[in-house]
Amino acid sequence: MKGGVNMPIGEICNREVVIVRKEDSILEAAKLMREYHVGDVVVVDDREGRVIPLGILTDRDIVVELIAKEVPLDSVSVQDVMSEDLISASENRGVWDTIQCMRARGIRRIVVVDDGGGLVGILSIDDLLELLSGELSDLAKLSMKEWDREKETRG
Repeated sequence: MKGGVNMPIGEICNREVVIVRKEDSILEAAKLMREYHVGDVVVVDDREGRVIPLGILTDRDIVVELIAKEVPLDSVSVQDVMSEDLISASENRGVWDTIQCMRARGIRRIVVVDDGGGLVGILSIDDLLELLSGELSDLAKLSMKEWDREKETRG
């Protein structure tokens, strides 16, 4: 994963996105989260042969909005709980710009879309931390090599 903060997010986003439809049940969505070991599902609609993201449903949404309020899970659908204020980013957007957007909006994940608004993937804070920790490690190695080279030349 070289390229760092100038890399387009389409190159590092997770393209294996777990999706649901807005009419699906909360129980179905929760089972998918468990099966695929994810904390969110992207709510989509099919338009003209494209998968278009409409919103996102997180495990936290289910806990805070339903379980903590003792709402019977069979009485609500994904549409009733999902976050409709979906924040998305173009697959061509740079890493640094995306981080700034996520920070400004206080979000831990962002849906990645193509130029037509079709779902490409999802990018999480964990994906970004993995990329940036690799970049920092490379920087630290550079510093150590420079130090070793100086030691060799000065005896």
